[in-house]
Amino acid sequence: MMTSEDGTPWTVVDALGVRPYAVAGGRTQSRHSSDLQLHTQLEPGTETSPGQVVPEARQIVELCLTRRRSIAELAGRIRQPVPVVQVLVSDLIDIHAVQIAPTVFASDPGTLREVVAALERKWPDARRTAC
Repeated sequence: MMTSEDGTPWTVVDALGVRPYAVAGGRTQSRHSSDLQLHTQLEPGTETSPGQVVPEARQIVELCLTRRRSIAELAGRIRQPVPVVQVLVSDLIDIHAVQIAPTVFASDPGTLREVVAALERKWPDARRTAC
């Protein structure tokens, strides 16, 4: 067991400050759980001043104001487990502080040609074959 300088046992609470369970208000499931995967991108909602929220939720809103962020990235940036971030994000969606960003599909021919060209530059020996 790791100990601090004064010999007292070191705990996860010491590192994070507050137990993750407490940050999420004792909840382990979010209302939007099926929509909030690791790769889900978030962007600002219509309400950018969320009012009374935990500091971690406020951090999420501030991070999403600068650019789209994934659930995984937010978890790393605010140093909280993914399930906690999912609960906080779900709450923020409910109050319109953040929203799930629409998925952008690269289906236009120009983008697809650029992707193929980049792959051919990376692997020039690969042969192009018709599907």
